[in-house]
Amino acid sequence: MGSVGVGLIGTGFMGKTHALAWRNVKAVMGRDLGTMPDVRLEVLCDTPADRAAAFADQFGFARGTDSWQALVEDPAVDVVSITTPNQMHHPIALAALKAGKHVWCEKPMALTLEQAEEMEAAARRSGVVTMVGYNYLRNPAITHAQRLVAAGTIGRLVQFRGWVDEDYQADPTLPWTWRARIEEAGLGALGDIGSHLVSFAHALMGPVESLVADMQVIHETRTLPDGSGRRPVETEDAASVLLRFASGAQGSMVISRSAWGRKSRLGFELHGTEGMIVFDQERMNELQLYQNMGPKAEQGFKTILTGPAHPPYGQFCPAPGHQLGFNDLKVIECADLLRAIGGGVPAHPDFTDALAIERVIHGMARSAREGRRVSPQA
Repeated sequence: MGSVGVGLIGTGFMGKTHALAWRNVKAVMGRDLGTMPDVRLEVLCDTPADRAAAFADQFGFARGTDSWQALVEDPAVDVVSITTPNQMHHPIALAALKAGKHVWCEKPMALTLEQAEEMEAAARRSGVVTMVGYNYLRNPAITHAQRLVAAGTIGRLVQFRGWVDEDYQADPTLPWTWRARIEEAGLGALGDIGSHLVSFAHALMGPVESLVADMQVIHETRTLPDGSGRRPVETEDAASVLLRFASGAQGSMVISRSAWGRKSRLGFELHGTEGMIVFDQERMNELQLYQNMGPKAEQGFKTILTGPAHPPYGQFCPAPGHQLGFNDLKVIECADLLRAIGGGVPAHPDFTDALAIERVIHGMARSAREGRRVSPQA
């Protein structure tokens, strides 16, 4: 099947997760090698050049560069990992697609809905494989929840209640950063973490028909890093949303990046006519299931601990309940990308799937600004 050369742009938290995934995917997914090409770690990009060279050595790439344009045009690079700040996703992705490279881009896709639409159109024209980094969807607990829903285990779905809370912007003394500026971040909590919650809702409930939202900036100004003054925070810290799905089911979401004590409280209650499924990312190896079955006196939620019965958990660990972690989900995502490049299965979520998520989060922002219910497709 040959091999693919990887170019990685960015060496922060997500850059490192991509590097780990590219390095570990063959070791973890060995029995699936027949459907995946081999990986060559070719070029890493960061600035300045000496930083790129140092991280290329640390991450195991053949060479470093301070020019993302040179990386995209390099004939040894077949797939580009984009892990830069949000404002760079759009130009890099478009250049990579024009060069005929496969693209693995972190979320959100772009600063604006118009940019995301341009990226999606370019991807369709190019015919290459694209994927957007909604790695929480790869959790074996989530894929098992999808199987339970498909099997009708909790009956007809009637309501989705979702939450995503973190506290990385809760401290009012934190300095101003690019995440506070619309021209550099696009959206705030909706793009950073709310998009993950929307990815869950789409995977479990289907498309959103309409919504009404409110947004809040909790810390309206922050001190500049050099202490020279304060600057306004333009992006939202929190949002609340009511949704109506195309199926007729209802939903609600609460989203905050200023929720003290919450580190990765990404979760949901999935209400059905015959039961309920509950998940929380802070306990990512557990799924709660309630079914209206048997004597009432013996009914209650049961805890499902993920294990080898929930693929591909067993390719990481043979023992149930020993638990996977965040970086493991990125390895699963990387494997799915490679299978798609190898022609085995379609990539998901690709730029078309991710555009539907972008329409919802930007629809939330539009609803809050205009004070009315909107359709994400309008």
